[in-house]
Amino acid sequence: MSGARPGVYLAGFDVFLPDAAAHGERLKALAARHGFDGLFPLDNQTPPGLAGAALAQWIYRANVAMIQRADLVMANLNPFRGAEPDSGTAFEVGYAIACGKPVWAYTEQADSLIAQVAVGTADTPARAIDALGYTVEDFGLNLNLMLACSARVVIGDAADCLARMAAERAGRSEG
Repeated sequence: MSGARPGVYLAGFDVFLPDAAAHGERLKALAARHGFDGLFPLDNQTPPGLAGAALAQWIYRANVAMIQRADLVMANLNPFRGAEPDSGTAFEVGYAIACGKPVWAYTEQADSLIAQVAVGTADTPARAIDALGYTVEDFGLNLNLMLACSARVVIGDAADCLARMAAERAGRSEG
């Protein structure tokens, strides 16, 4: 991305908030205060007349193009509609990693997955299980290993994450 400030794609289920556009503007202003140009998915203006699958395809292509233009991605990986992060955001994290983009993420979930979702144990040796009987991975991580090992995860909110991103960027430019 050209320009003095790095472009950061602001991934997350924030696009589903009742005030999503206003929230996106607040995130972009916060990003600017930390030295980044925020790119919010709702910045893409959908063409009139699209609906259903055609609109979904347009949104997909526009968001992928925005990730490609960005220098890095910041993802809201808080639980959404259950114990796990939003599946669309998880895709965007994976796509950005595949494109070689640095990914930062934030979540307020500091506890391990075991502490978050395990309800008991099964078998010998014991394995932690969730309410449906599925094994809960036990690596001491607060997110699925594919997210936790691919992104820089900050415990906190968007402001905390942007502050850490800016601090690392400042440290890198000084060294």
